[in-house]
Amino acid sequence: MSDQIRVVVADDQQVVREGLVALLGLLDGIEVTGAAANGVEAIELVAAGNVDVVLMDLRMPVLDGVQATARLTADHPEVAVLVLTTYADDTSIAQALRAGARGYLTKDAGRVEIGAALRATAAGQATFDPEVSRRLIAGLSPTPTAAKDGLTARETEVLRLIAQGLSNTEIAKLLFIGEATVKTHINNTFAKIGARHRAEAVRYAYRHGIAEA
Repeated sequence: MSDQIRVVVADDQQVVREGLVALLGLLDGIEVTGAAANGVEAIELVAAGNVDVVLMDLRMPVLDGVQATARLTADHPEVAVLVLTTYADDTSIAQALRAGARGYLTKDAGRVEIGAALRATAAGQATFDPEVSRRLIAGLSPTPTAAKDGLTARETEVLRLIAQGLSNTEIAKLLFIGEATVKTHINNTFAKIGARHRAEAVRYAYRHGIAEA
């Protein structure tokens, strides 16, 4: 990656797209290399090269942001996706994260916040809008029936996030704990449920109602 963070803006609304391009142009260390009106155009711009982060809207024609994120994650894993959308409902957040988005902001975010999120995302860190973080955490409180095989409340939280496809780094950021602590919770959880790897843990989470399909 160059010293400049190279960004593609993807938003179907022209006024929003042009506004974001102008806004990002005012930020030091950030260079807009393209603008897309839908997911297909975003993928084409990434395939052409010179992209570090895609600032992705979710609701777009032709190919929406979730589908575009999934394709980019599969075909261009070196390119990070930062969602910037009007929507902060549980379904939209879950779909974006499962598709591989590394961060999630709402369009209430300001220039400084968007710039910080782009830099964090480009550096491989997860970043979430405060409202998104609250929604994710609010959905993590285990019900009495979700506690299985002696799992603690925090172990159940970690297991649910694993089932959502989050990495150790993303889990640590979301729960405000260190990565070493996350690894300890994972090791303890795997030992309690008899899982040898994350795929088995995910199957366990869905089978026991800790995660929802």
